[in-house]
Amino acid sequence: MRAILLSGGLSLILSLLGTRVAISVLSAKGYGQEIRDDGPTSHHTKRGTPTMGGIVIILASVLSYFVAKLVTGSLPSASALLLIFLFVGMGLVGFLDDFIKIYKQRSLGLRSKAKMVGQTFVALAFGVLALSPWLADENGRTPASQKISFIREIDWLTLPSVLAVLLIWFIIAGTSNAVNLTDGLDGLATGASVMVFGAYTLVNIWQNNQFCQSTPSGSCYNVRDPLDLAVVAAAITGACFGFLWWNASPAAIFMGDTGSLALGGALAGLAILTRTELLLVILGGLFLVVTLSSMIQVSVFKASRSSAAFRKVFRVQPGHRVFRMAPLHHHFEMLGWEQVTVVIRFWIITGLCVVVGLGIFYAEWVVNV
Repeated sequence: MRAILLSGGLSLILSLLGTRVAISVLSAKGYGQEIRDDGPTSHHTKRGTPTMGGIVIILASVLSYFVAKLVTGSLPSASALLLIFLFVGMGLVGFLDDFIKIYKQRSLGLRSKAKMVGQTFVALAFGVLALSPWLADENGRTPASQKISFIREIDWLTLPSVLAVLLIWFIIAGTSNAVNLTDGLDGLATGASVMVFGAYTLVNIWQNNQFCQSTPSGSCYNVRDPLDLAVVAAAITGACFGFLWWNASPAAIFMGDTGSLALGGALAGLAILTRTELLLVILGGLFLVVTLSSMIQVSVFKASRSSAAFRKVFRVQPGHRVFRMAPLHHHFEMLGWEQVTVVIRFWIITGLCVVVGLGIFYAEWVVNV
């Protein structure tokens, strides 16, 4: 428990102070954000705001984790190291995207195919290692499982190794892109991430308290290294908290794809390593809704342009748009909502998702006691 408190507290301080330094350095180098020309006009004033602030979140989290392990005299676990690998790896993909935006002075960085190649490489490497028997503990427990999980492993849903790795890839790619899409308003993705990572810190602490290795029972959790995963989750929570001080409206810095892809990857990694893959759909409900809004917008727009039958059935014109603008938060901006109003209300939605998710998690344990 000391390691959890130390990593979270130190990460908050490092992020809070480090972000201020990053603002000065990035501003001096002219590493400013480019803005979509087709976006809300209110966003044009943000052009030139320092970006790539996700570097601070990553460095603060990783450094705090290892300092906490050093101070408490314990060795890093395989699960935590894998999670850090995923966190940093996805951050590197995002960094390349951000750097290209800055270097070429455009709002689009890596081409979508190139970004997906990077995400796929990191996700597949994580999946293969997480399922590898080489990283199993003394009881044969690997960091990840071939079984699909909700709150714990579903015994009758065991996948072949290849399909399990592909599922891990899908979860990581989907979640990292979902957080990336949500990162469109000052403080929105950062504040939502604080709540979801905080929830996973609690989940890991509870799983450790009911760990099958120490308290075997019908309600115990068969998770490798739950306490160490809590240390990483606490570090990322603290880093997001510190960054939010400067990222809240009006933002003095953006996390960029460096931060959003890293945070999305870490969320997916936590869900996989804690055997709560489907629970992430509830805890990260905001990210899911935002992603679905973009998918619906693109699908309907393309279908209405290419299919006369589609237009006839749904009585729409060619190029029909379901939302005024996607992702969803921009739709409400176009309706006249103030940016701060959208962010706060989306934070409330995230809070409700987290409460429901944690409630289901605890209720399932009570039922099985």
